[in-house]
Amino acid sequence: MAKPPPNSTWDPLLLISQIVSMQTLHYLTLSLLVPPLLDLFADPASLEYHGGASSVGMIMDWRQMASSPPSPSPSPDPARGWLLALAWLLTALLDTAYLTLLIRRPRLILDFALTLLFNHLVLTTYYAARVPASAFWWAVVAAGALVMVGGAEQLCVRREMREGLGVGVGVGGTEEEGGLVEMELGERRD
Repeated sequence: MAKPPPNSTWDPLLLISQIVSMQTLHYLTLSLLVPPLLDLFADPASLEYHGGASSVGMIMDWRQMASSPPSPSPSPDPARGWLLALAWLLTALLDTAYLTLLIRRPRLILDFALTLLFNHLVLTTYYAARVPASAFWWAVVAAGALVMVGGAEQLCVRREMREGLGVGVGVGGTEEEGGLVEMELGERRD
């Protein structure tokens, strides 16, 4: 196995902590958005039958978003699927800020966004004991991925352009004084 270059920033602990942080923030945001949306706009009788607005299944069971809950409801509620999709897309919008703040590098945004969605796919498949079979669920997740990746990459690029692409901690002075070192194609220019 080849050794990484000496100036590589490979840090497995950092990567794992970023993945766990992203997953935690994603589910925390969903758990803060879903109950109020469902309490305000969903059918209360149908919600109560399926465990209420704060049920874990409202976030982890793909069948809830697909409006085909695991057990037949006495009063089906198609609005619940749309509300869960709205919560998912709002969460994806907020995930762009989390990705921008935690990951900070545009070239890593796609990797972290898809890792988050793959982990969600694994968890929701485990929770429901079935791979998601709803085209609506897949469309909402794909739209969320587009929002996350497109938005976070744009925000990261804007931040990098605003801060500059130099190496160092400050502008002016010499490298020993904490000044900016200009780099061009990996070679130092003095």
